[in-house]
Amino acid sequence: MTTKCARDIMIPLNKYPHIPYWFTLRQAVAELEKTSLEINGLKSLPRALLVFDEKYLLLGIVRRRDILRGLEPNFLRHLSVSEKHSSMDIKIDPNLIEMSSCFDSLSKAIKKQADVVVSEVMQPIVATVNADDHLAKIIYIMIEQDLNLISVLENEKVVGVVCSVGVFHQIANVLL
Repeated sequence: MTTKCARDIMIPLNKYPHIPYWFTLRQAVAELEKTSLEINGLKSLPRALLVFDEKYLLLGIVRRRDILRGLEPNFLRHLSVSEKHSSMDIKIDPNLIEMSSCFDSLSKAIKKQADVVVSEVMQPIVATVNADDHLAKIIYIMIEQDLNLISVLENEKVVGVVCSVGVFHQIANVLL
């Protein structure tokens, strides 16, 4: 196997979903729902969106779980984890129509939260790699920082991303 660098395994920026920081959670969900990636001939769904400012500078990423956390209704936010868990542990008799009002209010609350902008829930960029960085460095940074996605820079501009699935594929080529 030849030595691989970030440039060899990255998804180019024009093929990876990205949004401006002022997009709402609803718009971020729509972007994730309409996007699929092709990595090494396999279809994959993106786990995150890159978030840029007006000057196309990378500000952060918004992961699916960040969006879900941002959609949490305000009336649940003050509860402890155990209180949230017990409030969701409901045994429902399918013949009881009255329970639908509970789900209706939850749905309305989530829809209201969908107007929050992604900059309020996005994660800051904690690490990047250069286009010429070796696969070993990419693996080290991904493990060290617990990342599934890392931005690739060339001349201080984002040119793409390396996903853990792409790194895993390279490792599989070595092992198999």
